[in-house]
Amino acid sequence: MTTLLIAEHDNASLKDATNKALTAAAALGAEVEVLVAGLNAKAAADAAAKLAGVKKVLLADGELYAHDLAEPLAALVVSLASSYDAIVAPATSRFKNVMPRVAALLDVMQVSEIIKVVAPDTFERPIYAGNAIQTVKSKDAKKVITVRTSTFAAAGEGGSAPVENVAAAADPGLSTFVGEEVAKSDRPELTSAKIIVSGGRAMQSRENFAKYIEPLADKLGAGVGASRAAVDAGYAPNDWQVGQTGKVVAPELYVAVGISGAIQHLAGMKDSKVIVAINKDEDAPIFQVADYGLVADLYQAVPELTAELGKLGK
Repeated sequence: MTTLLIAEHDNASLKDATNKALTAAAALGAEVEVLVAGLNAKAAADAAAKLAGVKKVLLADGELYAHDLAEPLAALVVSLASSYDAIVAPATSRFKNVMPRVAALLDVMQVSEIIKVVAPDTFERPIYAGNAIQTVKSKDAKKVITVRTSTFAAAGEGGSAPVENVAAAADPGLSTFVGEEVAKSDRPELTSAKIIVSGGRAMQSRENFAKYIEPLADKLGAGVGASRAAVDAGYAPNDWQVGQTGKVVAPELYVAVGISGAIQHLAGMKDSKVIVAINKDEDAPIFQVADYGLVADLYQAVPELTAELGKLGK
């Protein structure tokens, strides 16, 4: 049969997580169809149709899918599920909400945050904050899978799949949209940023993030992240959190400033290609995973680094 990949998108374009999840979906060995559910999402569907390896794109366009409510989307996926052996989605905050509902409605187990497809029924996934890798074999006839996209390469373009409209499923009526406050930033989104500068509890205040971390990030064209300790202390907003309970990232360059390197934080960034750590504690665990480490006072080192980047025209 076929694999259904549910796209992460903003109606106008696909998110990078979709391209990476497509690589995982293709590794299952079956043809892949993509579901794009949203409002005025034709542009995103057309983008999905251009991805290499996509057989067909299903477009569910309507007000019911305008605000990422989990229950209507789960109902839609279940209504389509009979045609598929596997249902795959990236392990983003959106689908961490949707996919468990899909699995429950189908009465199957969910295989969460896979990092490798061993066989169509066998997968690897991290456990214990990434300190062990679990091999999971599912006997369910229908697989429900979320993908840790930081470990998969993004699929490229080169396809020309047809786009087919599908009808909305019945609204379960379990939730309604009330409102939203969306943080806007000119910086790259964390999960797709090639460079990330993150600050920890040692930053001591929100003002210090603005004074030290953000100028460095702007010089590098980087996204801004934070440890959970910094977020819990109110130094940074929740959507900056990197780690086991935040966002899992794998940029080309990860700069950790004043982050000790608790196991929960390492789980969210240790797949980064190059890790640079700045910390005055030479015994900080972050240095065990860092490619480059600087034992220094961040309040002196970070402004000097920012200034040197400025001299280079950054």
